[in-house]
Amino acid sequence: MFRNYLKIALRSVLKHKAYSIINISGLAIGMASCILILLWVQNELSYDKWHAHAKRIYRINTYAGDFKTALAAPAMTQAYQSAMPAIKHTVRLSEPAKILFSIGERKFEESRVFYADSTFLQVFSFPLVKGDVRTALERPDAVLITEDMAKKYFGKEDPLGKVLRKDNDRDVVVTGVLANIPSNSHLQFDFILPYSSPEGKQELAQSAWNNLSYYDYIQLADQFNATPAALADMERQMNEIFKRNDKLVKVDIHLQPMTRIHLYSDLQFDLQGRGNIQYVNIFFVVALFILAVACINFMNLATARSARRAKEVGLRKVVGAVRRQLMIQFLGESLLISFFSLLAAIVIVYLALPIFNELAGKQLTLSLWNGGLLAALLGICIAVGLVAGSYPAVFLSGFQPVKVLKGNLGGLGGNRVFRNVLVVVQFVVSIVLLIGTIVIYKQLNYIRNRNMGYEKENLLYMGMRGNVWNKKQALYDALAQDPATSQFTVVSDLPTDLTSGTVEVNWPGKGHGVQIVFPSMYVSESFFDIFKMKMISGRAFSKAFKSDSSNFVLNETAAHAIGMTAASAIGKPISFGDTKGVIVGVVEDFNFKPIQHKIDPLVIQLNKWGGVVVVRTRPGAAEAAIQRLAAISQELEPAFPFNYGFMDQSLDSLYKGEQQIGKVFNLFALLGVLIACLGLYGLSAYIAEQKTKEIGVRKVLGASLIDIVRLLSADFTRLILVAAVLAIPLAWWAVNEWLKNFAYHIQVGWSVFLLAPVAALLMAWLTVSYESVKAGMANPVKSLKAE
Repeated sequence: MFRNYLKIALRSVLKHKAYSIINISGLAIGMASCILILLWVQNELSYDKWHAHAKRIYRINTYAGDFKTALAAPAMTQAYQSAMPAIKHTVRLSEPAKILFSIGERKFEESRVFYADSTFLQVFSFPLVKGDVRTALERPDAVLITEDMAKKYFGKEDPLGKVLRKDNDRDVVVTGVLANIPSNSHLQFDFILPYSSPEGKQELAQSAWNNLSYYDYIQLADQFNATPAALADMERQMNEIFKRNDKLVKVDIHLQPMTRIHLYSDLQFDLQGRGNIQYVNIFFVVALFILAVACINFMNLATARSARRAKEVGLRKVVGAVRRQLMIQFLGESLLISFFSLLAAIVIVYLALPIFNELAGKQLTLSLWNGGLLAALLGICIAVGLVAGSYPAVFLSGFQPVKVLKGNLGGLGGNRVFRNVLVVVQFVVSIVLLIGTIVIYKQLNYIRNRNMGYEKENLLYMGMRGNVWNKKQALYDALAQDPATSQFTVVSDLPTDLTSGTVEVNWPGKGHGVQIVFPSMYVSESFFDIFKMKMISGRAFSKAFKSDSSNFVLNETAAHAIGMTAASAIGKPISFGDTKGVIVGVVEDFNFKPIQHKIDPLVIQLNKWGGVVVVRTRPGAAEAAIQRLAAISQELEPAFPFNYGFMDQSLDSLYKGEQQIGKVFNLFALLGVLIACLGLYGLSAYIAEQKTKEIGVRKVLGASLIDIVRLLSADFTRLILVAAVLAIPLAWWAVNEWLKNFAYHIQVGWSVFLLAPVAALLMAWLTVSYESVKAGMANPVKSLKAE
């Protein structure tokens, strides 16, 4: 019996080639899109779950009101572990550091470097391919490197015991080689240095309970039952311990499961490369939508062409076939087409995966030897076959043999209302995806072109390393003497993603218990001119005022935060940490963090520590400025390699994740619309075939080609207009939910909600136009000669 069903199904597929190609193409593209999206979703959900103790590792986060950070104090880990037996291990990590490593004459500045406690490899499960896990970080001169770094510095030699020179001032010994860090880890690094090193000890010795500049992790004991209530009680104890040790800063301690850091962390000062659970949910829904659109295509085409198979069903029933057998036969055909589609989809995925990885910034792979993945693919195949074939199977198997064998085929084109509903659903999805594409494009374009509060173009920067700042006057003279670099300033940090903040700010009239976190910047006198910022009141720093070394410039938000206007703040005393001075100017608000975050109150002081040289170059003269900076760097600090960058490129890199997500969404939105149009083409072809005689009669009576095209397009036009009415409210809600991720975003006007339906309508007209024109140009004699 099964063999007979399979044979009939194969014959049906091969007999109706055009129908089969349309169905297989639509389902294959839909399945391939779904597989790619699910691979991406699975990768996002897998972050950090591969650690042996992943479920028992938590990060200590600190919240100061609405100012929520991923950082904690270094003293916390030891104090908490001593007071709470439920904590088995702790580990502290520094913020990522830039360090120069050299071997012989070869020097490289590395930016993926962490300092960590010796318990690092006990808490985390990063595989150590060479070295001893227990002792790898015990030596103060130790360094752990990844396999890629081992090849980079030592080639094929065994790196264990080899020496690297760090920052030209001391040697470190390779005590372990780690396997390359998995891409699905929120910690991405190439080097680990121990806090027992001289500079590590010095940093910890200077740190207090209110120095929130470390990433602190705890590993809970195996016997501890980490229920929500137990974790809440642990947080309460941590807060009590913190309050006993620091009376100045008021923060709330929160424990964040390590497995939720990648997708559920919108905290300030967090590590780069985070994901967003909202994007995961969006893409999962898009995958289901695309697959649903492909299944709807199959249902529509199968029911629309049902009249062709009516006599086959009638004859089978006359010779004894029961409805159940016919349903199995039609479901078998559906499953066979689904299986062929899956094979085509797998080929498409293999061919498209390199391009998709480049778009998404991932390293996804498709391995059919993975039993779980293979089962999932077969599950998708069976689900698609059953869902897509269910209604056609029920409908086709229900024909009455007496009617169809008498030639009464009227109404056998399927339930028209149901088919129209399916077309409407397809275009609701398509219009929502098109609106999403337009809004994402506009928001990303807004990010690129938004007024940041300063002119970001033509700003070239060079990091200051080694003893350059000790030669400050020589540096300033060298920069000023050359026209290519004479427009310069020196800042402590680029105003792109500041990671500083303190509550130690006091002003007259500050209320008791008021705690506001103030980020800070240190700049030279020319900063506001070079960045072309606007002073709202007062003045910028000036060499003419010696007292400016202890004075301050605030941004607008800071002036309002201390209860003053921009004008009234001028001349008011203020203290920042141990520095006391007066406010000499208020600058217009500018973005110094990604625009997902609102502008915080900012305190600006004169630069005393060096940092970064920023040069405003003349248009077209960037190359000359780069060459001059390279010469100055080589002259003042030849021991460090010259590195430079452009401000606008640094800003763009902050939104790399959003740019990648936007490209991926646009790709799948277009594929979804393509699948819908593919089904619409097949449906229009069968409707044109059904109305062949009607068209012939109309042409004989004088109907023009335009009349025929209008006749065949009218129904689809009405359906798309209905879809637009349903899609617009849904799309409005969806895009506004997405835009909430940004503190600064576009306002979505009605033009967007009109443009997408018009685009869908034009694509639908183009899709059905071929068959409509073909039917309108056919010779009516041929279509009517059988009458």
